[in-house]
Amino acid sequence: MNNFEEKPVKETQFNQNNLYREESFTDLNVGAIRMLVPVKPDGTPDSTRVPLFMGQAQVMSPKGPLPIQGPIEAKSLVEAMGKFPQAMEEAFKRMISEAREYQRQQESGLIVPGK
Repeated sequence: MNNFEEKPVKETQFNQNNLYREESFTDLNVGAIRMLVPVKPDGTPDSTRVPLFMGQAQVMSPKGPLPIQGPIEAKSLVEAMGKFPQAMEEAFKRMISEAREYQRQQESGLIVPGK
């Protein structure tokens, strides 16, 4: 049994009041910044909402590159580029913390016969 409620496909609809157009910027070296530009249902820019920014990068691990991603609190692309390093460091720390918590949960879990 699933832990989520399944909806028939015909009941799944876009929220027309929360649409964004995605633009991606990269320096082909450090990473990428996704800018999500708010748009109206007809595709024109929605100036009543601010763009959202997401940073993306990779860190090397013994098993190869690991993608990291995190929000960047910014009002412009220039500001997002300036805040990129800090945002990626925070995303990396969050990823490490979540991995440690997952590992702790796995180590403290009960061993159930037959599983």
